[in-house]
Amino acid sequence: MAMPAGEIEALIKAALPDASVTIEDLAGDGDHYAATVISERFRGLPRIRQHQMVYAALSGRMGGVLHALALQTSAPE
Repeated sequence: MAMPAGEIEALIKAALPDASVTIEDLAGDGDHYAATVISERFRGLPRIRQHQMVYAALSGRMGGVLHALALQTSAPE
């Protein structure tokens, strides 16, 4: 079962309300996405912690409904 890009964005924005989120469906199948997430809450955090925050926002959907998500995260410049 595929997961709509809008649902991914909504979940991330619910956890990180200030985030700028861009989602790209890489394969057109609703299972393989790339996400760019920019949030002030990432400032000063290592990249692994930033990614953990995004995965936590997805509430366990990674590896199930959402098969693959390539992440790029950063604080605003």
